[in-house]
Amino acid sequence: MTVTKMSWRPQYRSSKFRNVYGKVANREHCFDGIPITKNVHDNHFCAVNAKFLAIVTESAGGGSFLVIPLEQTGRIEPNYPKVCGHQGNVLDIKWNPFIENIIASCSEDTSVRIWEIPEGGLKRNMTEAILELFGHSRRVGLVEWHPTTNNILFSAGYDYKVLIWNLDIGEPVKMIDCHTDVILCMSFNTDGSLLSTTCKDKKLRVIEPRSGKVLQEDLAMPLIEEEIDGLSGLLFPFYDADTHMLYLAGKGDGNIRYYEISTEKPYLNYLMEFRSPAPQKGLGVMPKHGLDVSACEVFRFYKLVTLKGLIEPISMIVPRRSETYQEDIYPMTPGIEPALTPDEWLSGMNRDPVLMSLKEGYKKASKVVFKAPIREKKSVVVNGIDLLENVPPRTENELLRMFFRQQDEIRRLKDELSQKDIRIRQLQLELKNLRNSPKNN
Repeated sequence: MTVTKMSWRPQYRSSKFRNVYGKVANREHCFDGIPITKNVHDNHFCAVNAKFLAIVTESAGGGSFLVIPLEQTGRIEPNYPKVCGHQGNVLDIKWNPFIENIIASCSEDTSVRIWEIPEGGLKRNMTEAILELFGHSRRVGLVEWHPTTNNILFSAGYDYKVLIWNLDIGEPVKMIDCHTDVILCMSFNTDGSLLSTTCKDKKLRVIEPRSGKVLQEDLAMPLIEEEIDGLSGLLFPFYDADTHMLYLAGKGDGNIRYYEISTEKPYLNYLMEFRSPAPQKGLGVMPKHGLDVSACEVFRFYKLVTLKGLIEPISMIVPRRSETYQEDIYPMTPGIEPALTPDEWLSGMNRDPVLMSLKEGYKKASKVVFKAPIREKKSVVVNGIDLLENVPPRTENELLRMFFRQQDEIRRLKDELSQKDIRIRQLQLELKNLRNSPKNN
């Protein structure tokens, strides 16, 4: 008897995120000419917030990373100033979730460093950190900020230890010593009362961080298993608790698959796949308060394309035409105000994140890096005056400007057509699968 494995994937359920699609920013809204690190460490080498983009770069004689104001898109000059105080390769960088000018970095030089970036970005190389933290005996591969408490930072080293730093005093206040190999990833639950880690010893651990006690090691049977493809490359997961969407990005390919997670069977619902021929070295993710809510953007990646020295923003957009704020896709979300002080958290207190509404961001939509409106007004503004508003071209330069704007618009439309063509082919394939499924035979 032949047993046919039933696939639940074509059995779509109603979902407001069913047609979410990925939109790549126009080339002028990308960051170009960046010497992205060639380090093979399994990290993203990229961190982004509503003000700055930070990227670990290739450098000789030490470690460095770039910090670029988000609005400063286009080609980055080779002599652009860097953060370059580490004595070894930088392995991870993370922005403070509550103070947008503070960034943490860790390195092969065994140190963790805290940097304060001036408003408007760097004007010269920065070599002096505001804090240098030494506690690991080997290189430090990961840093993570606590999600609800200000100035609490976690670091994981190749000495198999996790250190918890209280930056108010600049010292480690706890060491978690339960791993038998290199720690690959650290992640928190919503209020930061639990820490989960994955490790090279093939174990996933759930830890109470203040006591260091392992609550669970290796979980029971999974609720669901999903076969992605036959590739052996690493998959980076990104979970959005607001939309319950899971994004899976393959390192070394250009695809991002996305799913919706539910509390009922089948638990994991395939939505779509964003495809790109350019492989990604890593991906940065914009915090929710930095999204363009007027374009119904629910997630934004910053993709590192090493061969081109390019950082490419990719917006995940819910296709809606409404001119009003879409409250159903933007629930209250963790904001930039901490819920606890370091002393409160260390004493045993837990508190949920302080939530904020993104509705105010709708009014600020004109300041975002890029948008996807149906009709986009083009302008060239100098000293507050729109030079192109209601003025016909009177010189050769003005005519050229108009020509290039039209070329950009044509490229944008071609990009949209290409994405829609991919989607049509995917839908045709899914329809074919539906027709050929055993249920219909």
